[in-house]
Formats: sequence, C-alpha cells, structure tokens
Amino acid sequence: QVQLAESGGGLVQAGGSLRLSCAASGRIFGSYAMGWFRQAPGKEREFVAAISWSGGSTYYADSVKGRFTMSRTSAKNTVYLQMNSLKPEDTAVYYCNIGDNKLIRVGVTFGSWGQGTQVTVSS
Repeated sequence: QVQLAESGGGLVQAGGSLRLSCAASGRIFGSYAMGWFRQAPGKEREFVAAISWSGGSTYYADSVKGRFTMSRTSAKNTVYLQMNSLKPEDTAVYYCNIGDNKLIRVGVTFGSWGQGTQVTVSS
C-alpha cells in the first residue's frame, strides 16, 4: 500500500506564498503521476495540480493556473506545490496522491489519503 505525507501548510495573508511538500512511500511499482488535491469546508475534494512521472508535464486546475507551480524531485517520490498570490478561496486542506497520468486529473488515485496539510489564507 502507498502512503502519502503532506507538509508545509500554514496561515498566510492574501497575496502571500507557501510551499507544500509531499512524500510517497510504501510498495510502489512502475511509473506514476502525482497530484495535489484540496478540500474546503463543506465542499468536495477537488483536483489542483498533477505532474507526470518524468516531471516534464504539469497540469493545473483553471483556478490556480499561473499562480501555483508543481515540481518533482529526481528521486520521483517527492513533489512540491509552490503557491503564490494566494487568495482566501485557496483556503483548504491540501492532499497529495499518486495515479495514472490522465486519470489522476479526474480524481482517480492509487494511494491511501494522508492527513493533508491545512492552508489558511486571510483577507
């Protein structure tokens, strides 16, 4: 089973920046994409960003495009989400997971969801 551990969240003012980290561990075979998701209070979990196995392709939700950047280490099992120009509507618990390059963008994931990391953006 694959475990995910997210970190780096916090409280920031609107316009500020945060960098989230996620490490995947456990029984992982083959290549896989990694993605970030978020869940705001009272809302369903939604896709935020994904990155291919090679790191050469990235995908973003329209709501974060141009503000968030996802990257992946050469070891492949750790990803980052650089979040700039944060808005109050970015407030949510952020999660990461692994999956197929295309299906992860519609929420189909392979790993167990971690506890996530809370991001709070004040206005």
